[in-house]
Amino acid sequence: MKKQAQSGVFLIEALIAILIFSLGILGMVAMGGSAIAAQSDAQYRSEAANFASEMAANIMLNVDRSTPALFNSSFDSFAHRPVSGGAFCNFAGAASTNALVTDGTSGWVERVSGAVPGVLGLPGATTTSESISINRSLAGNGFYQVTISVCWKPPSTSAMLAPWHQHQLVTYIPQ
Repeated sequence: MKKQAQSGVFLIEALIAILIFSLGILGMVAMGGSAIAAQSDAQYRSEAANFASEMAANIMLNVDRSTPALFNSSFDSFAHRPVSGGAFCNFAGAASTNALVTDGTSGWVERVSGAVPGVLGLPGATTTSESISINRSLAGNGFYQVTISVCWKPPSTSAMLAPWHQHQLVTYIPQ
């Protein structure tokens, strides 16, 4: 083979190698970004689960079981925006009358939405993005079903276009 027939082949090989290396590096950078987003999402899901578990424990411990009438009234006071509103994670209905849920300064709703100094809360959460609903249909079995929903919007996406993320805890409270 003549020397002139192969001139420039090394340059083409080098350019192809650089292209393949560049695509590999771009893939690694994209994977790093996806890993960070997944880690943030996992953190918010964990925090939402903690907020929901905290409220379930508060309900279990703070319901007055001395008489059936007091049990019902104290249990009902924990209900918070139990009706699904017009949009996903926009709950309607009456706000709770229990200070553990909403006391205006440091209640559960304020902590979830980040309105309490020193508590980060969940991103995008508002006072209408939490719900505590009570189902009495199982009362004959000796317990009530409580569904606690916590919603938030991840900060990594546009606030207007971000889909709501929701954590829902269903628990049973004995009478």
